[in-house]
Amino acid sequence: MRISIFGAGYVGAVSGACLAKEGHDIVAVDKSTSKVELLNAGRSPIVEVGIAELIAEVVRAQKLRATTNAVEAVHGTEVSLVSVGTPSQTSGALSLDAVRAVTREIGAAIKTKRGPHVVVYRSTILPGTTDEQLVPLLVESSGRRIGDGLEVVYNPEFLREGSSIADFHSPPYTIVGSPTPRGYEVMDEMYRSVKAEMVRTTIRLAESVKYLSNMYHALKICFANEAGAVLKSLGVDARAALEIFCKDQVLNISKAYLRPGFAFGGSCLPKDLRAFLALARHQEISVPMLAQVLPSNERHLDRALGMIQRHGRGKVALFGLAFKGGTDDLRESPMVSLAERLIGKGFELAIHDEHVHTASLVGSNRDYVEKEIPHLDRLMRATPEEALAGADLIVVAKCSKLELAAILKAPAEIPVIDLASVKELAAARAPRYEGICW
Repeated sequence: MRISIFGAGYVGAVSGACLAKEGHDIVAVDKSTSKVELLNAGRSPIVEVGIAELIAEVVRAQKLRATTNAVEAVHGTEVSLVSVGTPSQTSGALSLDAVRAVTREIGAAIKTKRGPHVVVYRSTILPGTTDEQLVPLLVESSGRRIGDGLEVVYNPEFLREGSSIADFHSPPYTIVGSPTPRGYEVMDEMYRSVKAEMVRTTIRLAESVKYLSNMYHALKICFANEAGAVLKSLGVDARAALEIFCKDQVLNISKAYLRPGFAFGGSCLPKDLRAFLALARHQEISVPMLAQVLPSNERHLDRALGMIQRHGRGKVALFGLAFKGGTDDLRESPMVSLAERLIGKGFELAIHDEHVHTASLVGSNRDYVEKEIPHLDRLMRATPEEALAGADLIVVAKCSKLELAAILKAPAEIPVIDLASVKELAAARAPRYEGICW
């Protein structure tokens, strides 16, 4: 393929050299004449392991050259990759000046070009940016419509400095967001030598995954450092503790818990977080990220309450009360907290949980209920149908097959708020359906 790459910085230089090595003809485009001169001389404009040798090789093979002429680059290629920077502004928001300027340049060049063209954005941009800002600008400047001589793709990069060449050839996956089949086809061809799963999705989802990845990486580093500081104060080698921690690939290093839903609760997580935070205070060690976990969980409960309140103060059928399915443990259950708040706001509640029978609650479980929601007996219903009788709103935190069947038979006009991601509800109850994070 003939590919132009706009931006000869870190991502552009590495991507261009690697694609050239795979046999594509690459034209790097940059406003910096010094970068262009370096590349055309076979020298790297960046410092990175292995990149100097790779650029020298592909320039000698005449598979990579550079220019400042955007029109020449677009007219001479079928695909343009946009890899310019999106630095932070003083407010923290991204500056889109460079990516917007390049979009206008590419669009103007496409306007005078014969034949179709594909524009692939690789710059890190917030979800919705391509659809809401860049596509309209590209369509306006090119005079073309998406799918009619013009294709747009969002293809995030996951290149780590220091290992970027290896990352390019062996990524965890290749994510391609495109509104048309042609976009996927072009990317299949461009990455034909990259041995990784290609995930085909929407542009907005592709943009989202890039941000999720970077935020999660930052979160993991802070978790390890804050926990490590507390452990060190106790004479524990945090490196050894985290090494053992990472051996658990069922819960700790896995997709477990990484599923949007309702707030956490139960007899372990809140209690142990509070204990560790108390320990950190005793050791006089600041752990601001860990200190915000419980308040963050509380804000998620507030979101659910707000969703319910927007439907008015009617009768609510609440499914699920224990903190997780298959148990009757109500201790620090977020659903108990939600029920208590709804009662305080004047809502009429009817609750069904197939595993919770108030007469059989014992020990600390019963003590918790008597303290937090002493009138639970009169709120519980023996069957899903009884809970649904006269309901103005259905709220689902857990859902068995029996409960699901009853909800699906309920009048279609009753809205459903889903806190548990029950896929059958989303399909059957639309458009009177809303999820807490979807």
